Amino acid sequence: MVEVRALSRDEAVAHFDDLARLRIEVFRQWPYLYDGDLDYERAYLQTYFASQNAFIAGAFADGRLVGACTASPLQDHAAEFAEPFRQAKRDLRDHFYFGESVLLAPYRGQGIGDQFLRVREEEARHQGFNTCIFAAVERPQDHPMRPPEYTPLDGFWRKRGYAPIPGFETQFSWRDIGETQETAKPMRFWSKDLT
Repeated sequence: MVEVRALSRDEAVAHFDDLARLRIEVFRQWPYLYDGDLDYERAYLQTYFASQNAFIAGAFADGRLVGACTASPLQDHAAEFAEPFRQAKRDLRDHFYFGESVLLAPYRGQGIGDQFLRVREEEARHQGFNTCIFAAVERPQDHPMRPPEYTPLDGFWRKRGYAPIPGFETQFSWRDIGETQETAKPMRFWSKDLT
């Protein structure tokens, strides 16, 4: 039995290393190929601890954190994600940004991804937002590390009311497996209107 629940700020801080390890393990897989370390995680996750309106939920199995999801107002997140909206003259205060949704492989296929979307949408409504957005990495179809059995999550997102925002892309940097330095990766935005 997996319990999904929002974490208080104190709980999130207490689970900081667990959150970092989850991100490192899950994002090492396709399509992110993230060669993570705790230093990068500390810098990245500070985004959520710095925002008074950030939201973190955890998935717990037998008291162990096996998954997590994050969200925050777009204006509180990394500048790379806000820039396309600034350029399009969209009010950043209208958008609630979904960060990661990470879950260990043995717990997938049990509806936890749905719960992660639902709890963040509920939080967006609670904070008065009408639009939820997220960005997903775009990898070439012929990338040499693409698993032949990989199924993109596009269908999962569309079924739950999300759609790509035409023309909205950004770049975000991390170190891929096999790289010695961070490189920028293209990311495409998706959104859902909650009204």
